[in-house]
Amino acid sequence: MEKTKSVGIWIRVSTEDQALGDSPEHHEKRASLYVEAKGWKVETVYHLEGVSGKTVINHPETKRMLNDIKTGKITGLVFSKLARLARNAKELMEFSEIFKTYNADLISLMESIDTSTPAGRLFYNIIAVMAQWEREEIASRVAASVPIRAKLGKPLGGAAPFGYKWDGKQLLVDEKEAPIRKQLYELFLVHKRKKTIAKILNDKGYRTRNGSKFSNATIHRLLRDPMAKGERRSNYTKSLGEKKHWTIKPESEWVMTACPAIITEDVWNRCTQLLDSQEVKRKPGRKSVQIFAGLLKCKCGGKMYVPSRTSKYVCADCKQTHIAIADIEEIYFQHLKSFLLTKKDLTTFLERANESIQNKQKELETFKKEKVRIKSEMDKIMNLHLKGEIPADGFKTYYQPLDEQSKQIENGIVETEAQLDFLKVQHLNGDHILENAETLYEKIPTLEQEEKRQVVEELTQSILIEGEDITIKFGYAPIILPIIVGNTPTCVHNNALAVIIIIPKRNVFAHPVWFKNI
Repeated sequence: MEKTKSVGIWIRVSTEDQALGDSPEHHEKRASLYVEAKGWKVETVYHLEGVSGKTVINHPETKRMLNDIKTGKITGLVFSKLARLARNAKELMEFSEIFKTYNADLISLMESIDTSTPAGRLFYNIIAVMAQWEREEIASRVAASVPIRAKLGKPLGGAAPFGYKWDGKQLLVDEKEAPIRKQLYELFLVHKRKKTIAKILNDKGYRTRNGSKFSNATIHRLLRDPMAKGERRSNYTKSLGEKKHWTIKPESEWVMTACPAIITEDVWNRCTQLLDSQEVKRKPGRKSVQIFAGLLKCKCGGKMYVPSRTSKYVCADCKQTHIAIADIEEIYFQHLKSFLLTKKDLTTFLERANESIQNKQKELETFKKEKVRIKSEMDKIMNLHLKGEIPADGFKTYYQPLDEQSKQIENGIVETEAQLDFLKVQHLNGDHILENAETLYEKIPTLEQEEKRQVVEELTQSILIEGEDITIKFGYAPIILPIIVGNTPTCVHNNALAVIIIIPKRNVFAHPVWFKNI
């Protein structure tokens, strides 16, 4: 039996908000009702009443929450809106990274974000992919200006290499470091070992610019840099992404400009030839990520993987079932297109959800108007009582029913807001997928293998190879519509979007495809 998801509720209401009538109790009840509607369990509540959102990362309750995430006590955090979690953008990003690391979910009711749902995760994946494309466009525009600046001899950012310094926009030889760098080349021609050169320099008391000892990697980098012979090399590297290594661009893209020399060209060439003869020409490549590894299943129940030096997925158990990598990828993505772009069911759901949202909003407005009316009646009675026109005995008779009704209406407002939160989360996720499905499909060929794998994991329940048939079970977000039984939100599941595609394994595209609702 699947374990009930345990979540925490985050309550942060500043003193100013409380003065305006924004109570912590209201936020907690609204979140509790959402958790109840999802069938989850509230494990704990984090109270930060009266705390400013400028910085919360070092607050004791924040530390308790992060510890609960890391230890698995909770696997999700519910809050009324992102600004309640924190107003500091840097801290919000830190929270996001921590939650991602520990596979925990963020649920923001105001922004209708719930990463516990497949659609919510896919929603985040699409945003991330789109953001990556946008960053790459910006990076390409910046990169286009680099060769121009390099040809003009201008600084491109960062410090000058060891042995050199920038004086304004002019590159000059550093009188203190240049003799050490020159000695480095001369020693290498004699000893022919980078490790030996590093030891000699370190034993003499020389250090790099940041005070570190010379290492093999530092010696190698300085030996290879042609700046020492009077040729400044620019626009020759590019980043592989955040926290990843840099790679060398094709030599045709390099920009070479003249600069002051520390050694002769003959010395540099002799050192380079020596390095070339020492280095291993071929290095092992990075192991490729197989999109369907472990997701493909054989009829015997075993999972299928790609053994080394093969181009097929093979059942790890029976070793009998196999399919070519290229075949399963072509089959899957062709039929994924049909699944993503079949909008009828999703459109119908969105229309229904939109109607439900509008009805709930009208109900909420009615509650709020009634709350204002009752508050006015209560104020009138209180004023009459203070003026002595209503005696103490009569005051209770008039005032108590209105006070009771006011509390009931307040509960009704909170419950209706919780139901709206639930509907909006479902609607937003579905609407975003509908709008971006076609774009997502078009961009799939441009994604990295890891990103393709992520999309497949989010959209696919299972892929079964059974005899001559391939059964693909797409299960992108079961639609969950809340209904009200008495005063309790209840969930109804409608799996209209989950379909099974059964494809004949042989001559795949010459046969019809059978769809059936789950």
